[in-house]
Amino acid sequence: MFESVTLKHTTLKNRLVMAPMTTWASQDDYSVSEEELAYYGLRNAGVGLVITGCAHVQSNGIGFTNEFSVDSDDFLPGLRALAKTIKANGAKAILQINHAGNKALPFLTDDVVSSSPVETPKTAFVDSLIPRELTDSEIVEVIKAFGQATRRAIEAGFDGVEIHGAHGFLIQNFLSPYFNKRNDRWGGSLENRMRFALELVKEIRQTIKQSGNVEFILGYRLSPDEPMEAGLKVADTLVLAERLAEAGVDYLHLSLVEAGTSKPDGFDKTYVSLFAEKVAGKLTLMTTGAIQSKAAIEQALAEGADLVGIGHTLVTDPDFVEKIATNSPVKLSISKAHVDELQLPPKMWTTIQAMGDWFTIEE
Repeated sequence: MFESVTLKHTTLKNRLVMAPMTTWASQDDYSVSEEELAYYGLRNAGVGLVITGCAHVQSNGIGFTNEFSVDSDDFLPGLRALAKTIKANGAKAILQINHAGNKALPFLTDDVVSSSPVETPKTAFVDSLIPRELTDSEIVEVIKAFGQATRRAIEAGFDGVEIHGAHGFLIQNFLSPYFNKRNDRWGGSLENRMRFALELVKEIRQTIKQSGNVEFILGYRLSPDEPMEAGLKVADTLVLAERLAEAGVDYLHLSLVEAGTSKPDGFDKTYVSLFAEKVAGKLTLMTTGAIQSKAAIEQALAEGADLVGIGHTLVTDPDFVEKIATNSPVKLSISKAHVDELQLPPKMWTTIQAMGDWFTIEE
């Protein structure tokens, strides 16, 4: 886990990644805040790669309150500060770019869109609703917006972008046979349902090529399946993984419940093992999900992951990587008395407290 690893043209100092996590920490105009910079600045030393929480590429693609934006050049100053902060101790900086699709917040946008007008299930952040179906020309505009977001990431000094194709956001809306009921070139067959994701990759690869930055990293985050019977299944996402490799994606990021042990229904192998076999030698495989110990990292690597993302544990213990390197005790809970030391943005701390047993909180 502490060995360096190369993603095509870029070398990471180790295989450990700060996973993308929402911080609810932007300023009210969706620019990067000082609180956000302090949060990342405290957690950038041990890992080889840091992936930011998602930044929306269009104003109607915002999925969380106080989610910083990348939809305008006006945000470049804050993005530059964020990239510089993340890279200060040798980690590579990845900007995660996203459109929330049918999970956009209706109290922040009056135009919630998706692949089709299929009712969105209720979440912890928003009630169910029926989104508006995107037109063909609007889909093309979204694709261009991802390209422009990538241009801004390059100009801001990030080392790469990660396309957020997971967690039921817009890209997954198109991939899912449950949510995508279209009968045009963007829906129906798997080939058509994959078209949106692959066109995004094509647009971003072209943007990177035009920049001349050959080391710039392109990642893609993926939820392998959906829980509903008629939803997206692993057989389809395995095909997508192979197509993403062919399209020039540098790493594939599997978002799982438990990185090293989660298995899809009907399979004897873990998700990581299945995808590792599919993309071996074609791209770098990363996984995240309930990594709270050195043993969990080793398990994920043993299943075939090349990179392992750490989320919650870097919130509770910013020195997690340094501690497992020396077999020191790791803090897995948040003490109210030490919140300031953890540099948790106030809105993030408020949300953590409101989310029940999401984190273990000590008095």
